[in-house]
Amino acid sequence: MLRIAINGYGRIGRSVLRALYEGDYRDQIKVVAINEPSDIDTMAYLTRYDTTHGRFPRPVSVSEQHLQIGEDLIPCFHAHHANDVDWSALNLDMLLECSGSFSERAGAEDFIAAGVPRVLMSQPASADVDATIVYGYNQSQIEQQHTVVSSASCTTNCVIPVLDVMQALCGVEHGTTQTVHSAMNDQPVIDAYHTKDLRLTRAALSSVIPVDTGLDRGITRLMPELSGKIGCSAMRVPTLNVSVIDMVLRTSRPVTVDEVNTALQDAAADKYAGLMGFTQEAHASVDFNHDPRSVIIDGTQTQVIDGRLVKLLCWFDNEWGYANRMLDVAKHWQRVLNT
Repeated sequence: MLRIAINGYGRIGRSVLRALYEGDYRDQIKVVAINEPSDIDTMAYLTRYDTTHGRFPRPVSVSEQHLQIGEDLIPCFHAHHANDVDWSALNLDMLLECSGSFSERAGAEDFIAAGVPRVLMSQPASADVDATIVYGYNQSQIEQQHTVVSSASCTTNCVIPVLDVMQALCGVEHGTTQTVHSAMNDQPVIDAYHTKDLRLTRAALSSVIPVDTGLDRGITRLMPELSGKIGCSAMRVPTLNVSVIDMVLRTSRPVTVDEVNTALQDAAADKYAGLMGFTQEAHASVDFNHDPRSVIIDGTQTQVIDGRLVKLLCWFDNEWGYANRMLDVAKHWQRVLNT
């Protein structure tokens, strides 16, 4: 049984816990602690009721400083610093760092110094981490001696399988991606100060807001052969959840719409089964809320212009899909440790 702790109980941390209870993970993974600066009553309330994903499927209550899920008691801490918790006493296998506060290896190593044996980060990390993993594509790169691994980003998990299929089918010379992403909790409901981006001072529910993205760096790290060949931009839109990437690729050889769609549909049934979807129905974003897959290709939107310019529309649940991938990476890491 893989023993994990969750550090940071926000949108991703709560989704990870919920995915564990809703999916096929509980016989393999046990949450033995949660660290979240907020109070435990609020933690329980936000577990029980979720505007995006609905009510929690099991009874949720508080027992002293434990979150009780059915019969399971999960001790909760409210520390602001890694060394404020005696992690070694928990007999952990792995910490899932879901606060989003750490992108440098040094931050993860603070937890290791405090008694955590391994850290799986819920966001893109600095180049000096042991591995950046998109599950389904390169999880074989995890090694037993690794201590700090990143699960990349929700957008990287979306685009890498698609780029992998397109590289194999027809080669990718260069391209662009436009991410249309649901609002996030670093945006204010009404105009307010923001520490890093003037655009993010603007009310989330009133505007389409361009934002910075590091997706091009994520693509390069996972597929170095595409270094400097993919440009990426992003914007936030006033929806709660589910995002989409509009991808345009210049291919190395001419292709047709049928060729592209067939290759993606085949990959969804084979190499990326359970991770990639393919549809030709008339969808809106809400149809993919709570979808555990990393990417769903909308085949009705595939276009090929002049043989070598391919346009693809790639849906993904930026919360639920990513939370499921974190658990997949954690399970795979445990299998590596057990070999």
